[in-house]
Amino acid sequence: MAKVLLAFAILLGFCSYFAINVNAFAPSGWRKGHATFYGGSDASGTMGGACGYGNLYSTGYGTRTAALSTALFNDGASCGECYKIMCDFLTDPRWCHFDMAQPAWEKIGIYRGGIVPVLFQRVPCKKHGGVRFTINGRDYFELVLISNIGGAGSIKSVSIKGSKTGWMAMSRNWGANWQSNAYLNGQSLSFQVTTTDGQTRFFTNIVPANWGFGQTFSSSSSPPRFFSDDGRDHMVLALKHDLKREGKEVNPWTQG
Repeated sequence: MAKVLLAFAILLGFCSYFAINVNAFAPSGWRKGHATFYGGSDASGTMGGACGYGNLYSTGYGTRTAALSTALFNDGASCGECYKIMCDFLTDPRWCHFDMAQPAWEKIGIYRGGIVPVLFQRVPCKKHGGVRFTINGRDYFELVLISNIGGAGSIKSVSIKGSKTGWMAMSRNWGANWQSNAYLNGQSLSFQVTTTDGQTRFFTNIVPANWGFGQTFSSSSSPPRFFSDDGRDHMVLALKHDLKREGKEVNPWTQG
C-alpha cells in the first residue's frame, strides 16, 4: 500500500489572487472499502509520506490523514484530496483502501477493531490559511511543495512565472512537489495552479524577489507570510492585528 498522507473529513453520525471558476467541486458517490490504522496515538508515525507534506501540522492537515491503496494514490495525483469515511455495517469488501492515523481511526472504530469495512466519499476540502508554497531545491532546480488547497484538494497542473520570464509549465516530481528547471533567483514568483476539478487559480507575485530555498509563503496575506522550518508563522499576529484594525477579514481566502 502506498504511504500517501491525505486530508479527509470524518463523518460522525501584496500579493494578488484570482480564480477562473468552472464548476465548484461536488461530492462523489459513496464507495465501499476497508480501513485500518497506523502511526500510534500521537499520530507521529503519519508524518512525511509519499505526498511530501512533511510536518502535517505546519502544512495544514493535522492528524486527520490516511494512506491510500496504490489505485487510489494514482502516482501522487490524489495528494490533498478529502474524504468522508463511515463504518459500513452491512458489507465486507475485499480490499483495504484507507490506512488511517490512529486519532482519526478512533473517530469511527475502536482500537482493537483492526480492520473494518467502510463507506467513503470524496468531498470538497475546507481549508484555512491559504494555499502554501514551499520552495526547495537549488539554482536551476526549484522544487515547490504546494499544500493546503481547498475545493478539489488535488492538483492537475502547475505553471510558474518569474518577474523576468513568461509562464513555464512545471512537472510533478513526486507527490505534491512540482519542479522547474529555470534560474529564478532574485525574481518574484507567480503560480498558476489548476486543480483536478478544472478550476485554475492565479497567485501573482506571491513569492517576493528576496525569497530563499527552504521558505514557505501563503496566499492568505499581503505581503505573503513566511513560515520557518518548524512551522511557526512569524507574521500572523501582526497580520491579524492590522486586518482587524482596518475592518477586513482575517483570512481573505480560506475555502480554496
